[in-house]
Amino acid sequence: MDVSSVKCGGCGRPMRIERMSCDQCNVRIEGEFELGALARLSVEDQVFVAAFVRSHGSIKQMEKLFGISYPTVKNRLNAIVRSIDREFEGTSPNSLVLEKLGRGEISVDEALERLR
Repeated sequence: MDVSSVKCGGCGRPMRIERMSCDQCNVRIEGEFELGALARLSVEDQVFVAAFVRSHGSIKQMEKLFGISYPTVKNRLNAIVRSIDREFEGTSPNSLVLEKLGRGEISVDEALERLR
């Protein structure tokens, strides 16, 4: 499973992870799994975060590595933080159901069933 492919390559809508498996011991788990906030970032932002962690949070190293200015590094980090913060905003279970319905991940009937 490649968590960087969170969006469908065909239509761009969010993909759902339903199965995980271990090739080594053949364990398989099926269900509906949520990705963590970092895995929901774009591939580019994931690379940026990984580079930031590997550079021990050194903005100077990030400037050199990506060939960008200090303000650009800060702006990019701030945008990533805002994106992650949105993932942790408190939402009610009903809001989550309505969001899934809005994204087309569940049908109207499924939404009504979950809202009962």
